[in-house]
Amino acid sequence: MFEQTGPKTTLQSALTISELVYHSIVRKVRKTHNNAVLSILLNMLQVVIFVLAFFLMFSVLGLKGAAIRGDFLLYMMTGIFMFMTHTKTMGAVVGAEGPSSPMMKHAPMNTAIAILAAALGTLYIQALSMVMILFVYHVGFTPIVIEQPIHALGMMMLSWFTGFGIGLVLLAIKPWYPTFVSIANTVYARVNMIASGKMFVANTLPSFMLAMFDWNPLFHTIDQARGYTFINYVPRNTSTTYPLVVGLILLMIGLMGEFYTRRQASLSWGSKR
Repeated sequence: MFEQTGPKTTLQSALTISELVYHSIVRKVRKTHNNAVLSILLNMLQVVIFVLAFFLMFSVLGLKGAAIRGDFLLYMMTGIFMFMTHTKTMGAVVGAEGPSSPMMKHAPMNTAIAILAAALGTLYIQALSMVMILFVYHVGFTPIVIEQPIHALGMMMLSWFTGFGIGLVLLAIKPWYPTFVSIANTVYARVNMIASGKMFVANTLPSFMLAMFDWNPLFHTIDQARGYTFINYVPRNTSTTYPLVVGLILLMIGLMGEFYTRRQASLSWGSKR
């Protein structure tokens, strides 16, 4: 209770923060289910149901021929993995604990650690789910070939990064307009069911339709991921630069907004209790 902490070196501070982030990630993962393994399995089941639902829909509508030549399920999974990583990360960051949370009363916990833990916890679950699903599909059903796996993984990381940036901006606005943020989060996730481009190929879109989707960074990462996954597909209408720049801009805006909101919370909202 009366323990006094002396100045720490940079390495000690880094280790302390890493330990706090690790324990916060474990806590975040266990929020879904008391058993961490079941929490991951539930997420895997959600992704599998997503893939099978779209597979059946495309089969019934006879749209499988419009996809990229190659493994159709792999084509679906490239889009769904990016979509799930992006939207889940955004939702996790928006739902991260703010400055008025009881957890912030336990030093040295702070909002930066809570936000980072929410983002990294989601990335961990989504990456592990992706690896396990691809492994089971490769071993149990049919061998798959990903032409440039490192680059394809980079697109998943870029999807996570842009989702992190959008979530951070919404988190900064949340204490001021909680209803608006809740609606915006839901609407954006629903719009991305179509606007992300996971159900069609960007190269096949006419120019007037392309303008309806190329504002979306997730649209670019999904299309680029398919270019790195399939040898016979070369994305012509998307780039990796756009989502990276958008993600960096949103991250800077979100950090400034969160810093301002945290200061206001400590001065006003906390004193109203």
